[in-house]
Amino acid sequence: MKKSHVLLFSLLLSGSTLTSMAQGTVTPQHLDNPDNEPAPVFPVPSDRQLAWQETEFYAFFHYGMNTYTNSEWGYGNEELSQFAPPKHPDCEQWVQAAKDAGMKGGIAVVKHHDGFCLWPTKTTDHNANNCGLGFEVNVPKAYAEASEKLGMKYGFYISPWDRNSAHYGKDTYVKEVFLKQATELAQYGDDQFEMWFDGANGGDGYYGGEGGVRNIDASTYYDVPNLADSIHKLQPNCVMWGVGDEARWIGNEAGWAGTTNWSTEYRPSRGAGENGSEDGWRWFPGESDAKGTNMGWFWHQGESPRSLNELFKFYLETVGRNATLILNFPPNRDGVLPEATVTRMRELGNLLKERLGTDLAKNAKITVSETRANGQNRNYEAANLNDENKDSYWATNDNSKQATITLTWDAPINAHYVSLMEYIKLGQRVKSFTIETSADGATWTPRATNQCTTIGYKRIVPLNGSTTDYGNGYDVKAIRITINDSKACPLLHTISVY
Repeated sequence: MKKSHVLLFSLLLSGSTLTSMAQGTVTPQHLDNPDNEPAPVFPVPSDRQLAWQETEFYAFFHYGMNTYTNSEWGYGNEELSQFAPPKHPDCEQWVQAAKDAGMKGGIAVVKHHDGFCLWPTKTTDHNANNCGLGFEVNVPKAYAEASEKLGMKYGFYISPWDRNSAHYGKDTYVKEVFLKQATELAQYGDDQFEMWFDGANGGDGYYGGEGGVRNIDASTYYDVPNLADSIHKLQPNCVMWGVGDEARWIGNEAGWAGTTNWSTEYRPSRGAGENGSEDGWRWFPGESDAKGTNMGWFWHQGESPRSLNELFKFYLETVGRNATLILNFPPNRDGVLPEATVTRMRELGNLLKERLGTDLAKNAKITVSETRANGQNRNYEAANLNDENKDSYWATNDNSKQATITLTWDAPINAHYVSLMEYIKLGQRVKSFTIETSADGATWTPRATNQCTTIGYKRIVPLNGSTTDYGNGYDVKAIRITINDSKACPLLHTISVY
């Protein structure tokens, strides 16, 4: 552009600006961060991962051909006539029991390694509707409908490994069987929260009568990008567990996560993951699976539910350690949960209400050593810690990685647990903290010194340091929480005391 043209353009622009100013139409300045929000500590959860984490505690229902053959892993050659429920499985009974247990949802097993499907799939004849029952079986349909009726979250377990299919291990299996089955299941209900893909991949099997051993490379064989894309288009809130790589296996089937547990990780989903990795490059939160009964994952004659104290311990060592807990209760050959199981689940729900249902922090006065400067539309005050709003939070100023939060009461309270929740939308931050109690507001005693490391989505700390002994609690007038180290300025949205 010629200099004369540049000068003319500048004069015209100046004139236009002056005219605008004279007419009182100056464009206001827009700051980059008017709310003074802290910068994220990456990685951070996706919206679906965050919603999944908020489910916290949910049921596992292992039911299928194995229920009738008294096995855990069917070979794939089972006679269809062996599957013989007297009527359609009572999915509403399962869901109601989960709700009574204090759970927020559940996962129904609809295809295990034997390849037997509990819905009228178009992909194989090895399904419940070829068993000569005289009635149609469609567990995913009935389970989704029951869950929606009772206001519970729901999802399905579908085994990637198929010991019945002649296609397994070949180029045709994923496209012609597995992806189609997952897509069929994604069409049941409107808001699935999780699709569960077991890590068992390959070995010996029936394989359409060919038999033998078939091994695959799970990291590439299942075409996970296409799988995830297909499912998310139908169920945008559905986390792909296991093979799908959106949530990780904690690494045991014993109902515990590490006392230090990061939601970040860099390793693949297969393998132990009780602790996560502080410097992990992706958000990969942990789920712990455990058996609520004393035998297998599937129902077996003579089984009984685990003790109430053991089930509560599972809860404290998973949900209370920044993981989710999927707790298995198997239906029997009548397609219902046994009476003893239903009773124990109800007892568990009552115990959770009794021990973690009344938040004493709601009536506490909370003071902090530092408060982040307010923004235009957001504040970071201590009152946000007990306002019952997960979208408000307390924070320090940038570069402040230590802080003290003190809760006080006018009259003594009896406290057993302290629960802390980070504002993980902006990442997991806290590396270390301490908790102290005071009976008089002046003399302080450290509590649970071996438990206070990471926080994450939720951390429930037993003040006596035990996840098995409820104890008598402590009569206190004050509780002090000190954050000793954090990746960046700490952000907490809720503190509860029980």
